[in-house]
Amino acid sequence: MNGQIALKSGLQTKAANEKPAEKQGVKWGYKHNGYYALKMLFTVSGFIIAIITNIVFPQKAAVEFKTYMISAFGLRVSLNINDAYIFVLFTLILVFLAAGLIALNDKDKRKKFCKQAAFRFALGIALAVWDIGGTKLQVFPQPFFPGPAQVIETYLADGAYVVQNTLYSLRLYACGFSCGVLLGVGTGILIGWFPKVNYWVFPVLKISGVVPAVAWMPFALTLLPTSFTAAVFLIVICAWFQIAFLTAQGIQSTPKQNYEAARILGSSQLDLIFHVAIPHAMPDIFTGIGSANAMAFTTLVMSEMLGQPGGLGYYINQSKVWSAYYKVLAAIVIMAVLFSLINHVIGLIRKRTLRWQEGVLKK
Repeated sequence: MNGQIALKSGLQTKAANEKPAEKQGVKWGYKHNGYYALKMLFTVSGFIIAIITNIVFPQKAAVEFKTYMISAFGLRVSLNINDAYIFVLFTLILVFLAAGLIALNDKDKRKKFCKQAAFRFALGIALAVWDIGGTKLQVFPQPFFPGPAQVIETYLADGAYVVQNTLYSLRLYACGFSCGVLLGVGTGILIGWFPKVNYWVFPVLKISGVVPAVAWMPFALTLLPTSFTAAVFLIVICAWFQIAFLTAQGIQSTPKQNYEAARILGSSQLDLIFHVAIPHAMPDIFTGIGSANAMAFTTLVMSEMLGQPGGLGYYINQSKVWSAYYKVLAAIVIMAVLFSLINHVIGLIRKRTLRWQEGVLKK
């Protein structure tokens, strides 16, 4: 009887303790709608400040705001480069507001959006400072650091040519990096699984892999039939070393008990390779792909600068000859966006492939 009374008293105490928490509602944080609305406003406020700065701050430097005719959806619009800059800022505001609304009902996306709000605000402030220093006052050294409006002029005046060179870079990168990934993963599996292959191939990998890919350019241009295949070859060997090395490391680090358990279940040698060794090596493989991606992109730009008839690197080299540094910056912006998108795609593939790591590893 006394035990029942004590149990009932304990339950009543617990319920009494829980009631204040229920009354409090959602704590002030990313889950709170008011907090999230402030974060959305904070995200776009930097770009709003950049727009106000552009409109209110007087134009002191003698900068020519050229006007271009833009054709879109059957309409022809007259737009000067400063108006184009303001349009880009408005577009960024709408994009980030849309991203915030999309993330509204997803807890993880909502948390990530709030976490990145400060960076987006700082980006807007940086654009405002760049506009003042590069366009309004031109206190930055000219013509090396033009303002954002002059950079956007590149896309208005030279848009078709920029797209042509961007597509050339993408084609070159896709051919080289995809071949490098396939060759690197294949070589890494062979080195990691077969001792004889490891004995003969791994020393070659260690010796040749540390040589910068661009150092092979004279041989590639001489021995291969076209400059395009030469650039593909350079990107392949650049990606091959990182991916092969880490793939082999992942295969060799597979615990023996995993193989023993698979053999007990009747697995063949191919099953051990494809269902035990390679899945265990997947985190290392993606680490190699991620690091090789950065090096391959660097090699891509350098090879375009030194011997290609097109590409963003070629466009930068061509613009530099004419001291058109606003075009150089425009190409660099495209490179940054492309590299970020490629990294994002690799990250999505990695997340999907390694979904078993969710909740296991520290984020």
